[in-house]
Amino acid sequence: MGAKVNILEVRDLVTGYTDLNILHGISIHIKSGEIVSIIGPNGSGKSTLMKAIFGLLRPRGGAIVFKDHDITGVKPDAVVRLGMSYVPQEKEFFPSLTILENLEMGAFIRDDDISDSLERIYAIFPALKEKGHIRAGALSGGEQRMVGIGRALMLSPDLLLLDEPSAGLAPVMRDMVFEKITEVNRAGTSILIVEQNARRSLGISDRGYVLETGVNRFEGRGLELLENEDVLRLYLGG
Repeated sequence: MGAKVNILEVRDLVTGYTDLNILHGISIHIKSGEIVSIIGPNGSGKSTLMKAIFGLLRPRGGAIVFKDHDITGVKPDAVVRLGMSYVPQEKEFFPSLTILENLEMGAFIRDDDISDSLERIYAIFPALKEKGHIRAGALSGGEQRMVGIGRALMLSPDLLLLDEPSAGLAPVMRDMVFEKITEVNRAGTSILIVEQNARRSLGISDRGYVLETGVNRFEGRGLELLENEDVLRLYLGG
């Protein structure tokens, strides 16, 4: 079996807001089929990195390469068409629409039959099929998170970006979200996660990066970072 190739490379990325740089030369990569976590304290630049990768924030230096395409500064609609989807930390669904309508909205650039995609999503999230007629705004926090991820999967992305997928959820719902993330990955989607729940996120990740004030501080295998004394002391309360 051949070595896995990089599906995403971020090289020496510099970006920020107005006249303030938040990222100061960040470099990460994701190989095809991996789950990779980005962790670090608040203000370290995790969400800024995600926004820059997806084209929501223009880089001021460095490069972003996705599937051998230079997407540095490319707008989100073009990034989506290349095979990347993004689930932001903010509400990623339409509360007044039903679950099914939300999923259909996720296929906005498709003009073919979406029934196969719906069935693939229902196989991972059976509750979405059972409650398909219910308005998304009436669901629990965990179910709403599933709707957001399901919408992002309607385009069958090669890479899924998840920004704080467990934020604000009860422990049982957090566990469910991480279980579903691993199922999505096993179905063939590479995943980049930004997450405050570092222990849980690194526990399901092939590799991870630790950011601090906009620079790379540590990187390694997910389980290795969980056992790293410096990471434990500084970021995990060990």
